[in-house]
Amino acid sequence: MRPAAREEIFKMSEQAAANKSAAGNEQVKVVLNGNELAAKAASQINYHVMGYFPITPSTAVPEELDAMKAAGEHDVHMIPGDGEHGAAGICFGASTTGARVVNATSANGLLYSLEQLPVQSGSRFPMLLNLVNRAVSGPLNIRGDHSDLVYTLTTGWLTFMAKDPQMVYDMNIIALKVAEHPDVRLPAIVSYDGFVTSHQKRRAYIFENRQVVQDFVGENKPMYISVDPDNPITIGPYMNDDLINNRRQQAMAMVKAKDIIKQAFADYAKISGRKYDFLHTYKMEDAEAAIFFLNSSYDTACEAVDILRAQGKKVGAINLAVLRPFPKEEIQAALRNVKVLCVGDRQDTYGTGGGSMSLEIKAALKDDPENSTMIFSRIYGLGGLEIYIDEVVAMFEDALKYMETGKIEVPYDYVGAFEGEVGYQPALAAKPLTVAEQTPGIIKVDVDTETGKLKVTGANARKLTEMPKRLAPGHGACPGCGIIPSINNFLRGIEGPVVVLFHTGCGMIIGSGYPFSAHRVTYVHNLFQNGAATMSGIVDAYHERIRRGELPDQPITFIHVTGDGGNDIGMGPSIGAALRGHNMIQIEYDNEGYMNTGNQLSFSTPMGHATSTSHIGPAQAGKNAHHKDTAQIMAACHIPYVFTGCEAQHVDLTKKAAKAQYYAREHGFVYGKIFSFCPLNWKAKEQDARKIMQAAIDSCFFPLYEIEKGITTITYDPEKKNSRVPLLDWLKLMGKTRHFTKDGYKELLAKDEAEVERRWQRLKAMHESPLL
Repeated sequence: MRPAAREEIFKMSEQAAANKSAAGNEQVKVVLNGNELAAKAASQINYHVMGYFPITPSTAVPEELDAMKAAGEHDVHMIPGDGEHGAAGICFGASTTGARVVNATSANGLLYSLEQLPVQSGSRFPMLLNLVNRAVSGPLNIRGDHSDLVYTLTTGWLTFMAKDPQMVYDMNIIALKVAEHPDVRLPAIVSYDGFVTSHQKRRAYIFENRQVVQDFVGENKPMYISVDPDNPITIGPYMNDDLINNRRQQAMAMVKAKDIIKQAFADYAKISGRKYDFLHTYKMEDAEAAIFFLNSSYDTACEAVDILRAQGKKVGAINLAVLRPFPKEEIQAALRNVKVLCVGDRQDTYGTGGGSMSLEIKAALKDDPENSTMIFSRIYGLGGLEIYIDEVVAMFEDALKYMETGKIEVPYDYVGAFEGEVGYQPALAAKPLTVAEQTPGIIKVDVDTETGKLKVTGANARKLTEMPKRLAPGHGACPGCGIIPSINNFLRGIEGPVVVLFHTGCGMIIGSGYPFSAHRVTYVHNLFQNGAATMSGIVDAYHERIRRGELPDQPITFIHVTGDGGNDIGMGPSIGAALRGHNMIQIEYDNEGYMNTGNQLSFSTPMGHATSTSHIGPAQAGKNAHHKDTAQIMAACHIPYVFTGCEAQHVDLTKKAAKAQYYAREHGFVYGKIFSFCPLNWKAKEQDARKIMQAAIDSCFFPLYEIEKGITTITYDPEKKNSRVPLLDWLKLMGKTRHFTKDGYKELLAKDEAEVERRWQRLKAMHESPLL
């Protein structure tokens, strides 16, 4: 069953597609999801620049655009940011040139870039942001609600809502036209629900010829740009008393946008057959009780309306297509005869008795002297929790009951939440490790009096099996994943209790799905970019509490685990922690991409390697820059110990862990980079892991070495072992790099070989000379 409201929009689309106009506005039927349609619209508009950073569930927008780019379908210049904050800065900078700019983000990615949003709107440079709604952490949740959307409402951006994939496509086109209008000149958001609208494929209609889209949007004619030497300007001046005037002009532009949006909707209906207004309403003409939902839940509300209408109940549903500017007058008109309204919010404005929409609609109706609608609030669907038709029916039944009694008995409540059992304790799958169990006394570290370097004894592979695993079996890693064995091998070299902090990434997600945990030691999580700073706070607060006599002085080893490209977005905090010299170890598992969000390119991705944002195709050959040498960056911070390791040489890795513990306790910050196998995204067989990792070492792509107090020592030299192999011997073992074996990639292979050799020769020179 499909509500008549939804059926009507498809009939209009089918009619528009059938009636091929003389102007050539033909449309084709497709079955795509919202992210794919956002990318399709961006491709047809042919933006100049997309600045982006991957975050689920918006990541597929740049992925799709990159795939089309590799195929030569558009000219959008894709710029990967070092984080969402950097991506937003890229977008702002690009927009000042008069370029058309697009981005996509979600949840904490939005929050990380949030300070850039008022910069963009206050400077009056239009751009378009697809906000794929997701729950804001913490605790971490990657599914959809509207807790991110509400953070944007005071930033001065136009906000268009898309309840289904068709609207994602249409609003991406309409919003840009409005944003660039000379009377508006404000950036625009297109907001749609993560994992519902973003990932569910639906029938939709798109223009066959992208020229139709470009003609509708028109030419962008900025009033000023940053790259006109004949007309230099100042963008973003220091502003005191005049700031209020800036804000008033911005507010006036938002007011003017209402008329511009109405005209844009009308113009778009002429070429598409799809008519939009500020509101969607369903059977509201005589409705006495109604429900308000944003975005995809509206269709569920329409289903509930049909059920209750069949019972003779006068109910209806209402939804917004535009959230900013807020359609106050339209809401007042739509609800003037409604006796009771339930406002469903997928976020809570804590302490106010309702979500943001509940508060805004109450305020709008308060200003209407002809309105006496009673309103109650229901918070639902947080963290992607499904809202079912029977639950919506129950919300309607509450409204009908309140209409009969004339009193709102429960003005504010949660739908889908439940009381836990008092005293409930999840069963322990694996008992936490005691201090004694973590201190078997297998490994010892002493200072070599002749060399001043550390000497490790007891790193016997058989004996080390007595060290209990701090990460227990039962985690959710893919078969063959290198993260767990790498970390467990490293932790075998650590004697005594540990506190580990994982920032967001595969390593975090696979080991801590509530209410279970694979961690048998104390574990902390913080977001992708801020793990090093968080652990810094833990370490120094611990020592301060000891100094004050509040905690016993125990030899805890503090370990921060980063990975999945985390030392891109987290590079600044990592360097900050290193320069402050906290007594902690940072280990980075390097799997050459953002694997936790679906294998997007990281700055640690090598040149030419294929990822979901560096596709191989006629117009593109994988990542276009060499990989970042994080170990050397951290060594430049002059920390006491830096090392590289690999699961294929596990004894070497365990010895380095023992040294890392000593240096962290006695001298300060320690950094280690561990090469980590990813069979899923490297497109390789899990049983080939050791062969592939060893080939990376033997080709000198990933050399094993350590830097103790500035002195570099190569710990595995494939040339001296007569085991060095050509770089191609490693590349051909993985699906993501097998294209290097083809004739068309010989020049790319030569560039990679030259860079690997340059870094290897430099490392050998450092090994041979203590001054380097």
